[in-house]
Amino acid sequence: MTSKGRLLIIGGKEDRKDTKVEIKDANKDFIPHEILKLLVKSNDDRIEVITTASSEPESMKEIYQKTLTDLGYTNFDFLHICDEYIHSDYHFKRISNAKAVFFTGGDQNRICEELRQSAISDLLKEKYTHEEDFTIAGTSAGAMCMGKIIICEALNGEAILDHDIELGAGLGFIKNCIIDTHFVHRGRFGRLAHASILHPDHLGVGLGEDTALLIENGEQATCKGSGMAVIINAQELKQTNKDFAEKGDPIYAENLKVHILTDGCSLQLNDGTMKGNL
Repeated sequence: MTSKGRLLIIGGKEDRKDTKVEIKDANKDFIPHEILKLLVKSNDDRIEVITTASSEPESMKEIYQKTLTDLGYTNFDFLHICDEYIHSDYHFKRISNAKAVFFTGGDQNRICEELRQSAISDLLKEKYTHEEDFTIAGTSAGAMCMGKIIICEALNGEAILDHDIELGAGLGFIKNCIIDTHFVHRGRFGRLAHASILHPDHLGVGLGEDTALLIENGEQATCKGSGMAVIINAQELKQTNKDFAEKGDPIYAENLKVHILTDGCSLQLNDGTMKGNL
């Protein structure tokens, strides 16, 4: 579905005040703060930073207070939305007036439990669908919660084993993607491949650190940042034992397709086609 707003999903550890991007000196195309500069188009546009995923919201507030100020943003504040405030008119009005809403990292399950069936989630979907240039952004867990299906918990093992992954319902801003973050650094290929095999109508999106996809018009995704995004496509699977495997059985799959995107590459989410950055 075409949307007037934008989504910015980030793999974690984006270049900011408290992080050191390991590839910074090796990648000749590195652009400082490239990802967070995409939050809004004008420095005085309103940004609301949602710390709901974090068990230490004050720490998150301190980090992003410094980072956003350094980037020249002048109109931002923080909301730690939990059950006590989920129906607050104050929170609702603040998000109504925002040009960008940014979900920090932490626990994706916490975000989904608090917001999934709330008026705030409905408001975000309404703004994303109808408001020109409105941006919903998230990093780490804040990105993982964006899909209709999320990875709640999974093992990173030497084999993909049946029943070693737990999937749940996300916020649903992206209908046909399952998102994983810290993808390369934490060796998460197996768990995202497993999720994609179980749901072949969904693309698996594995985001490296300091790497993002900027999604426009609901389907045009452009890679930003210094690392890579790995796209797993199980739509044309041939041999697989996913339907008859028993608990603990290793899962196999034939014809699982993988794309690697780097800065400037693009992907059509509706059909999985990729375009390089030449």
